[in-house]
Amino acid sequence: MKHYILPLRDLVFQPGLTVPIYLENPTSVLAMETAAKEKQQIILVAQKGWNYPTKPGELYTVGTRADIIQVLRLPDSSIHAMVQTVAPVRISDIIALPEGIFVCDTKDIPQIDDSKCEKTLALRDKLADNLSRIARSKRIDLGRLRVVVNSYPIAAFIDAVIQMTGIEPDVAVQILGMKTFSEKLNALLEQVALFVEMAKIDEAINRRVNNQMDSGRKEAILHEKMRAIQKELGDDDEMDNLSLQKRIDATTLPEDARNKAMSECKRLRHLQPMSTEASVLKTYLDELLSMPWGKSDNIQIDLMAARTELDKEHSGMDGVKERILEHLAVMKKTGNMRGSILCLVGAPGVGKTSLGRSIANALGRKYHRMALGGVHDEAHFRGHRKTYIGSQPGRIMDALKRCGANNPVIVLDEIDKMGRDYRGDPEAALLEILDPEQNKTFRDHYLEVDFDLSNVLFIATANSLNLSPALKDRMEIIEIPGYAEDEKVTIARNHLIRRAAADTGWDFENITMGDDALRHIISKHTAEQGVRELRREITAVLRRTLLELGGDDAPTEFTKDKIDCLLANRKSCGFSKRIGFNAARA
Repeated sequence: MKHYILPLRDLVFQPGLTVPIYLENPTSVLAMETAAKEKQQIILVAQKGWNYPTKPGELYTVGTRADIIQVLRLPDSSIHAMVQTVAPVRISDIIALPEGIFVCDTKDIPQIDDSKCEKTLALRDKLADNLSRIARSKRIDLGRLRVVVNSYPIAAFIDAVIQMTGIEPDVAVQILGMKTFSEKLNALLEQVALFVEMAKIDEAINRRVNNQMDSGRKEAILHEKMRAIQKELGDDDEMDNLSLQKRIDATTLPEDARNKAMSECKRLRHLQPMSTEASVLKTYLDELLSMPWGKSDNIQIDLMAARTELDKEHSGMDGVKERILEHLAVMKKTGNMRGSILCLVGAPGVGKTSLGRSIANALGRKYHRMALGGVHDEAHFRGHRKTYIGSQPGRIMDALKRCGANNPVIVLDEIDKMGRDYRGDPEAALLEILDPEQNKTFRDHYLEVDFDLSNVLFIATANSLNLSPALKDRMEIIEIPGYAEDEKVTIARNHLIRRAAADTGWDFENITMGDDALRHIISKHTAEQGVRELRREITAVLRRTLLELGGDDAPTEFTKDKIDCLLANRKSCGFSKRIGFNAARA
């Protein structure tokens, strides 16, 4: 006789139990109702896996034969059934009917009732004792367990243990197919013993972890509180990390720089926010991302505009300006900055530094002046390792960051005034920076990634050629001679008087100073190749006149005699002694 099968997921019932079953699957509902209508028993069989619809090969070959006591259909088409399990059966010849339900042949598995045997009772007590050891890990209610041990029959006890411990269906089916209660209790005892050993291992691991955490728990709690406070104040480290990640994604970085930034950002996420190392990494990433990677001032070179700019700011020096224009013409033709590095050599005050600014204006590029007087450490150019306290990038990378472009004009002012000591030779560091063949892979010690300096136009200035042969070999020397008297007069008339008036607050229209007066100042009161002292003397004349006029300017003609009188009054106040002392020192 064929019996209807009710497939169940992860449920294996022992015989001798009254079991309520809730069914909402249409196929399962049909199987239960058909068996009840034909007044047949139903076979409860566990299903392998969770596939739907179920296939015959996915059913275990051992199940439980049960009587249907009651079937109650609910308004939502589901049913609530009550069944009484009778005996374990072995299943064979499973057939799928057209309606989708299964029928099969069954053969009862003989059962021996040894529930009153002392061995069986001892096994039950041993099993209950072991269950109490894993109560915490398996979340077993010890009160319920005592009730089951004291009040339930052995079959119900076995079923309750299987349900409470969550034993796998494979093992539960094997237990169902055993003939005696002692065999079933032995199999359960083996499974629970495994759970006990696993619980011991878990407890040992937890104890070790707790011991390790105790030392740092206070600090971790304080850090969490600090993080919560920072989040309330709007200073959230997670947001900072997210912002850094967005900046990395938005910045055009070379591959090695991007890999470095991603690596440091990943390491930052695993550090305590208030730690020193986290602060160092945040500063490093900010410096790295602030560099002008791929940012250039793309302005076309206009040679006529460049000539006009140089003539406007500098009188004379025709040979020097022609050489600079030749350099710009080569740059326009080749389309890059690579080539010789200019070094302007001349006496103080001849306009070396201002020529560098004029070249930057003519090119439409950013300008940065770097004073090298007194520099004696190689780290000024290469930076310090970020492991040092207060470390920062070198002055070259700092200049690029300030300019915000990778092709500015950088004036290395007074390159001959650099020193050297035990910390290194800064001239040696400049060899790579000023070499067009090497500076395209310049590596700053702080940033630790290569940066291309080949687009930077370096212009060095010096008062003398007191430089190493290797450094001079990397630059093209342009000597700027001193100004002749006529050139000084022209410079004073076009530039210096107007600047002196601005410095002292004079109205330029109120100043009348002829060429004879300017020549008199140049020949009698200055002795230099440049025009710096000439500007100081003109400023002194205007300043002394303001004092005599009570602080207000008025239309004034400055003659030779008036200039001598004004400068004599100034020098009688003690200026001549200081000037003479400085001249003696020079």
